[in-house]
Amino acid sequence: MNYENSQSFADLMDHNDSLKSYRAKFHIPKNKYDEDLLYFCGNSLGLQPKSVRAFVEKELMVWEKDGVLGQHGRWEKYHERLAESSSRLVAAKPWEVVVMNALTVNLHFLLISFYQPKGKRNKIMIEKGAFPSDQYAVESQIKLNGYNPEDCLIELAPRLGETTLRTEDILMTISNTGEELATVMMGGVNYYTGQAFDMKAITEAGHKVGAIVGFDLAHAAGNLVLDLHDWDVDFASWCTYKYLCAGPGAPSGIYIHEKHHDWDGQRLVGWWGQNKQTRFEMGPDFDPIQTAEGWQISNSPVMGMAPLLASMEIFDEVGMFAIREKGENLTRFLEYLIEENLPNISVITPKERGCQLSLVVPNGKIIFESLSKNGVVCDWREPDVIRIAPHPLFNTFAEVYQFIQILKKSF
Repeated sequence: MNYENSQSFADLMDHNDSLKSYRAKFHIPKNKYDEDLLYFCGNSLGLQPKSVRAFVEKELMVWEKDGVLGQHGRWEKYHERLAESSSRLVAAKPWEVVVMNALTVNLHFLLISFYQPKGKRNKIMIEKGAFPSDQYAVESQIKLNGYNPEDCLIELAPRLGETTLRTEDILMTISNTGEELATVMMGGVNYYTGQAFDMKAITEAGHKVGAIVGFDLAHAAGNLVLDLHDWDVDFASWCTYKYLCAGPGAPSGIYIHEKHHDWDGQRLVGWWGQNKQTRFEMGPDFDPIQTAEGWQISNSPVMGMAPLLASMEIFDEVGMFAIREKGENLTRFLEYLIEENLPNISVITPKERGCQLSLVVPNGKIIFESLSKNGVVCDWREPDVIRIAPHPLFNTFAEVYQFIQILKKSF
């Protein structure tokens, strides 16, 4: 598409936008003059769908009227209501996904099973500069298994003078590590640079050397078109409060490929992973559900899942292909306007990306503070990046154009 550096072009794009009606389905934060803020922070916390209140109030009413009877008649299976939509989100089978816990908790649960170092196959691979929680989780899992992170942790770093990883370097490192590699656990999209990784190629390379391959999809779920089952990914987890707009502290999702559902190896277990036919017999022996639900520990956080149900209705209605198409257009338009108007800003996000652009800006912290004072909601990541993430469901092309005008005046 040939973009134009004008308000009229942005307005035309909005006029022709097939998803333009969805903005009205979200609460847009406002300033003290009751004007919409420019909210480009859906990569950190998505906005609230207007339908959320009704979903939450429904469960509050059931609790009010029925007490514990709501548990047996409704809440016991509440997580099952998210199986179909979650499976469509990541292109998995419904029995390969379950919503539970929080993201890093789930990564620990998954790594307990899928990082099992033995002999010289004891290494786990992540990208250097992964989100700190991933780094902490992986290092702690290495130590829990009696190994030293200095010996077992492989961190993939960009080439000297470059800011992002090359796919060929990732695949070469996997190949060279060979039979020493136990697990690959990378982000689907790097939180800092916004780089999207080739998960299909990484999975194939990991399996070729006998490794298990999983992904943290915090910045990928609801952002990229995923195909986890057909890519043969072993495991994954994602949060739902970013692009998926399920609210602060919303529960996480996990995916475990069906080939692992008869797992007889190590895992942490709890009552909610017990065979549903015998769960209430209260027997002493654990008999896991033969799906991803077998990794559940506790019952569903219903009040946290209700907003996710509301949000997933919207995602199901629109579909990830349409969301991705608009997301690509918004981000390309943003990048084009930066190149046309602000040559002193460096975009470190490569073309392989989701909605986010990571900008290295001269005097970046000062510029970020100026943006905040002028009605732009984005975020700053140390040491030198401003992250801008136009969300396809509630951001407009006119907002992107307006952001550039504010950014120009901030220098």
